[in-house]
Formats: sequence, structure tokens, C-alpha cells
Amino acid sequence: MVSTTGWLIGGTALCVLTLCGIFGLFFIYKSKRLDANLLFSAGLMIICTGLFYLGATADLLSIIITGENLNDEYGLHGILAYMWVAPAIIVAMYLGSELMLPKKKWYIVGIYAVLGIIFELFLFFDTMNAFTFELNNPGEDITDSSFNRTHPTFIFIAFFLVSALIFEGIGFAIKAKQATGNIRRKFISLSLGFTIFVVCGALDSLVAPGIWLIVIRIGMITYAWLVYLGLKPT
Repeated sequence: MVSTTGWLIGGTALCVLTLCGIFGLFFIYKSKRLDANLLFSAGLMIICTGLFYLGATADLLSIIITGENLNDEYGLHGILAYMWVAPAIIVAMYLGSELMLPKKKWYIVGIYAVLGIIFELFLFFDTMNAFTFELNNPGEDITDSSFNRTHPTFIFIAFFLVSALIFEGIGFAIKAKQATGNIRRKFISLSLGFTIFVVCGALDSLVAPGIWLIVIRIGMITYAWLVYLGLKPT
């Protein structure tokens, strides 16, 4: 039987995954209707970031269906959650470079694609050293998969988050300051959206289960909508 803490962690993860999936598919649908290629990319990015919560969601569903947690002999919980990091950062840097440095877009995307592949190799082939898995009450609580802060995967994650904060969060804020009218509002939405994503993404792995976890995961949903408002054609 799922504990209260398990429902808090797994239930909010399921909500974020589901809503980001719905938002992402909606963005992709709207991109076809409005002929907005960047909105299509945003939809893919939102789906990938929602899938960061697949590990906790799968663990919750496993307890509900079988009464047992996922078999984490091979670190499946961590893999399911973080295998989406590389696709997400590649699409995010594509969006940022397309809006800010279109002539250097493919150089930037190429660099982050290589870094993303290296990250995935560490994730899949050294999973048990990349994470510290903790489960206090098997069959009740959700497995906590925390990054080993001396492992390369953590260094890559930190670098990706800082890159998104500088390139999209701060970069779009600078663009907003230089623009006026509706363009300014769109850059403000994008800047706020990516800043909220980076802050919430970092805090999600640091904050203990409680009311703040709910606030953080609401922030992850808010970021998705702000990105949509920033890219939706007028």
C-alpha cells in the first residue's frame, strides 16, 4: 500500500508527467495549425522534461499494481528519469540559438548533442555509480534516486542547467530589455519560463518531501505554459 509520502512524491510526479505530455502534444498540434516550427520544438522539449518524472511515476504504478517497487538492481528508476536529459537540452539549445544566434545555431546544437551523448553513455553504462538509491519502506515509499555528486553525470546535469539559465533565462531577459511591445512580452515569458524550470529542476532533487515539493512541481507545469505563451504566434 502506497504511503502518504509515496503518494506525495509519486502522485505529483504523475501529474507533472501527464500535464507536460498533454501540453507538449497540444503545442505540437498548434504548431501544425499555425505553421510555427519553434512551437513544435517546444512541444518536444516539454514532453521530454515531463518524462524526467517517469521513474517516480513508474515506481508508484508498480506499487499500486504489484505491491512492490520497481526492481532497481540495474538502476532502472534513475535511467527512466534521466534518459530524457540529452533530448531535452538539445531541443532547448536549438530553441535558444534559433531566437538569439541563428547563424551559429548548428554549432551550438552540435556541441550539446555531443555532450548529451557522453552523458547518456555514463548514465547507461555506469548507472549504479551515478546514483545513490534509497528506499526506507519497500512497497510503500517511492525510491529516491539522488545523483552521486562526484560522478560525471552530476557534473553534466549541473552544466546543462547552468547553460539553460544563462542562455535562455538570462539571454531572453536581455532580449526583452532590448525589445518593445508584444515581442518584449514574449521574451519575458520565455525568460521566466526557463528560469523557473532551472530553479525548480535543481530544487526538486534537493528538497525533502513536503509542501514545497508540491510548489516546485507546480512550477514545472507553469514553465511549460510560459514557454507556450512566449512562442505562440500572434
